[in-house]
Amino acid sequence: MTMELPLVVGVDGSDGSLAAVDWAVDEAARHRLPLRLVYASQWEHYEGAVPSAGLNRPSEQVLAEHIVASAAERAQRRHPDVKVSTDILAAEAADALLREGDHAAALVTGSRGRGELKGLLLGSVGLAVAARAHCPVIVVRGDTAGLAGTHERILLGAGDPDTSGDAVRFAFREAEARACVLDVVRAWRAPAQEGADPAAPAATPARSHEEQAGALLDTLLHDAMSDHPAIRVRRTTVEGPAHHALVHRSAAADLVIVGTRRRHGHVGMQLGRVSHALLHHAQCPVAVVPQE
Repeated sequence: MTMELPLVVGVDGSDGSLAAVDWAVDEAARHRLPLRLVYASQWEHYEGAVPSAGLNRPSEQVLAEHIVASAAERAQRRHPDVKVSTDILAAEAADALLREGDHAAALVTGSRGRGELKGLLLGSVGLAVAARAHCPVIVVRGDTAGLAGTHERILLGAGDPDTSGDAVRFAFREAEARACVLDVVRAWRAPAQEGADPAAPAATPARSHEEQAGALLDTLLHDAMSDHPAIRVRRTTVEGPAHHALVHRSAAADLVIVGTRRRHGHVGMQLGRVSHALLHHAQCPVAVVPQE
């Protein structure tokens, strides 16, 4: 993480955002980062347009002030030494957080926000921010053990070199800050037609792909392992779809990390299948780290 920049958390008073605050203040304490709590809403465009149902009904501004003050108090109780600041922005939540990400070490969101349907696996704000931000984004989700960080294990999904360099560095810094094991997984698949030749040993194509996956791990991890020699790294190659393997292994991890490619000038969603599956189904918080 970029140490001079804050960790920015989107808050809205929902259970998901409170979990994000708890996770983020723990993370800020580990990395000695300031914490910035941001509430964003376009209330100023609508307030006054619709008559209030009652004279004592609080405005959105009052609600926003209460939410950020409560979140700040919660964070300070949990880690009094972390510097906490707050802000209320009159903007659509995803757009506001994306702008905040230009000056953040990372963005942190809950899995679902206030007012979103309970059946949603991932809220629209978290998905939009993870898909478009140019800084690391952590979506706080998962079971109790994963949220509490009791597994003492970080999981890194090793993609291709052009999408994974920054994710590798992020993962090693996380493992170092937590003094935990770093599990690195590279999935591989042998095209079915390669084994169609009856004259060729059936295991040869599969073995070749597995060896290529191992060689890619060696290349991808070499520099980071040299820079962080104390980190315990477990390298694994698995046959099958990467998103299946990582979602399954997330049950025994405190954080799963994947890289993603950001294309300049492209404003739409920029998430691959692996990131998308983890954001919806992982059993621990998910970090999506963009590679510019």
